[in-house]
Amino acid sequence: MDPATLIGIVLAFGALVTMVFLEGASLDSILLPAPMILVFGATIAVGIASGTIPDAVQALKALPRAFRGGVTPPQEVIDQVVGYAERARREGLLSLEQEADEVDDPFVKTALQNIADGTDAEDLRTLLDDEIATRERVNRSAAKFYTTLGGYAPTIGIIGTVVSLTHVLEDLSSPEKLGHSIAAAFVATLWGVLSANFIWLPIGTRLARLAELDAERMTLLMEGMVAVQAGHQPRMLAERLRALVPAHQLPSTTKAAAKESVPIEQVLG
Repeated sequence: MDPATLIGIVLAFGALVTMVFLEGASLDSILLPAPMILVFGATIAVGIASGTIPDAVQALKALPRAFRGGVTPPQEVIDQVVGYAERARREGLLSLEQEADEVDDPFVKTALQNIADGTDAEDLRTLLDDEIATRERVNRSAAKFYTTLGGYAPTIGIIGTVVSLTHVLEDLSSPEKLGHSIAAAFVATLWGVLSANFIWLPIGTRLARLAELDAERMTLLMEGMVAVQAGHQPRMLAERLRALVPAHQLPSTTKAAAKESVPIEQVLG
């Protein structure tokens, strides 16, 4: 679990609360139900309206992932693939069918099953590459939904402020209440900008980053599985896969070996 998003959002709101108290204000002055209902309710509504119902459902399902993280470390992926290579050399490719029955990851299961079935190397690469593209497209769609909310929220906040100011200007007979009413009117703008930058954009950016990491993980698995099918020696396979991973993503025991790693484009080219 990587709680970066949760920690960041909590710290951001903590900084806001600290500022409110240092300014001698009260949280009650910004926690007004009407503008909050408009900003959050209308933002989510127009976000749904800008796409399809399945897009919104998929984005909602992806929300927990933004807070949990949980992308498998590259070294763990490498160790997993090397284990398959060692078993294939000892017992043959057909033995990987048993591994496919025991693994939970659908991507790995597909790769192992096709290796055991004798699928051609080029066909296997094409199949796995298509799966990577599809998974990445789904993950990026969820990220785009929240980024879109971040774009709508400030404008909706301005709409709320305009509506409130219109109401204020309709009644100027009580000057003593004018300042409070105008201040309350700007709370909608505050929550529009705040929700965009404290909630929606961080979540969208986080999901986009997790989509990148997941695609990198599956690419690493794809290269490893194709090499397993080709019968590559496990130790050389491990070195090749480490060369595909930036050194800072590897544990300290393997950083030295990966220091001279080359870009993935050069290795795959």
